[in-house]
Amino acid sequence: MAILAFSIPGSVVLLVLVGLYETRRRRNHPGRTLSETYVNEFTALFYGTKRMELNHRDSVSMMRDDDAQGAPPDVGVDLDRGVAVLRPDDDPGR
Repeated sequence: MAILAFSIPGSVVLLVLVGLYETRRRRNHPGRTLSETYVNEFTALFYGTKRMELNHRDSVSMMRDDDAQGAPPDVGVDLDRGVAVLRPDDDPGR
């Protein structure tokens, strides 16, 4: 029973130590860290909406971001041809 009583405080201390180690070693490496993943999964254990948020974040990160979706942009730059296209505002009151 004593092991169960110390498991949550022990995991918090371990999380802090891992987080400190990661901040010292991985300053220039972008991406998710072990401590961030642990906190997210631990939170998702108690909150179902966190699990939905993590699943949504994963699916959005895999989707392609196209400029062709939606309205055309006001400024278009084609670096291959060396052409920049500027479109004037249709609404001058904006």
